[in-house]
Amino acid sequence: MADRARLEIAVREQGERVRKLKAEKAPQDQISEELAKLLELKAQLGTNDGRQQFVLKTPKGTRDYNPKQMAIREKVFSTIINCFKRHGAETIDTPVFELKETLTGKYGEDSKLIYDLKDQGGELLSLRYDLTVPFARYLAMNKITNIKRYHIAKVYRRDNPAMTRGRYREFYQCDFDIAGQYDPMIPDAECLKIVHEILSELQLGEFLIKVNDRRVLDGMFEVCGVPADKFRTICSSVDKMDKMAWEEVKNEMVAEKGLAPEAADKIGEYVQLNGRTELIDKLVQDAKLSQSKVALEGLNDMKQLFAYLTLFGVEERVLFDLSLARGLDYYTGVIYEAVLVQSQADMQTQQNEHCESVSVGSVAAGGRYDGLVGMFDPKGRKVPCVGLSVGIERIFSIMEQRVEASDQKIRTTETQVLVAAAQKKLLEERMTLVAELWKAGIKAEIMYKKNPKLLNQLQYCEETGIPLVAIIGEQELKDGVVKLRDVSTREEVDVARENLTEEVRKRTCQS
Repeated sequence: MADRARLEIAVREQGERVRKLKAEKAPQDQISEELAKLLELKAQLGTNDGRQQFVLKTPKGTRDYNPKQMAIREKVFSTIINCFKRHGAETIDTPVFELKETLTGKYGEDSKLIYDLKDQGGELLSLRYDLTVPFARYLAMNKITNIKRYHIAKVYRRDNPAMTRGRYREFYQCDFDIAGQYDPMIPDAECLKIVHEILSELQLGEFLIKVNDRRVLDGMFEVCGVPADKFRTICSSVDKMDKMAWEEVKNEMVAEKGLAPEAADKIGEYVQLNGRTELIDKLVQDAKLSQSKVALEGLNDMKQLFAYLTLFGVEERVLFDLSLARGLDYYTGVIYEAVLVQSQADMQTQQNEHCESVSVGSVAAGGRYDGLVGMFDPKGRKVPCVGLSVGIERIFSIMEQRVEASDQKIRTTETQVLVAAAQKKLLEERMTLVAELWKAGIKAEIMYKKNPKLLNQLQYCEETGIPLVAIIGEQELKDGVVKLRDVSTREEVDVARENLTEEVRKRTCQS
């Protein structure tokens, strides 16, 4: 009893803490965290009759998706998959977990975010962190030297979730990769073209694709006096420039990572530059950077890339940005990241309407990783690869908010017609007719009552967005017709039963 009394006090105190945070309008993440603690305490308390009380919540950093949200997701997935297929990609699948050694040492400082599983029969396993490393393992294991593939699946990261910004611990990735030995920058340009096509088709608003090259970064670090063993960790700091001011990034490099202040100042002269071919030409002539052979290779490839992007008609949305670093260890060449950019007009509109803006960061990213497959191959044989990943959860966050703001009605089913009855005792006739429609490939439903009222059947169609009702009554059965009703216009026409399938297809634009 003493334990129960202590729990009751703890529940009251935690409840008061949650109420106080809500009253103070604290950040939603903080409220959710304290609310989760309250629910766990209540579960420990249980109920007076001794039955277990379950904590009815999803784990931190995960979420459920209702039918409306899933309809939005399916539309986005369809757009992305159609684009991948348009560019000739085939698809594969890999296990949701891998041997721990497969994932270890591939993600730089982000390796701490990998979920490790308990020892299972002598194998140390981890949940996949992305789809790229499993893809490289797949290529090496199956001795594949060229493939153009897409893969859409869930990945897992032990991150601090910020769900309002589309940041989760369990989330989908949509990857497209080209593996094989090809002429420089041709596949890389196609990847950027695909990013451009997807973001344009989804109509998310203005976007910008930032590009850089790991070789340019490494050459820059070299001429700025960064020790070779600090390249990757300094690269990780530069990667934070989209979230932090340069002075904060510099302080991290110097105070936390031990870089000499003068080296950091030299880096600062470069990483705040961005432009297009004119910047590339300027850097090729740069007194310091031109001393680096590896940087010049990257700059020459970058110039070729922009030439191809011009041919593809997408160069106006691409910006060469020296602050782009991409913290993953496996990149070896071109790297890129697509971000949404908010116009001044959009910002003013939001302020006027007191709308909450969606802060989503990058919505697609990728790059070239020529050495990753070789890490897994017993003989170290390399398979050059370049690819992209669409930040699907962040895109969902934007689209869901837009739907909510517009009060747009989203259909969650694709039913074309409801088979209804105008009189009682026609269940068998309704079941016979709906079976005929199903056999013909028509998406059809009936209501699960023997004698539903016609008004209820019509209301069901209006609520769910079903466009047509096929109504049968004694007279229709006698005449061999079906009364087809358009739900939106309420227009009714008699259709010969043998012509019903064709008429439904014609009216719902399905063949």
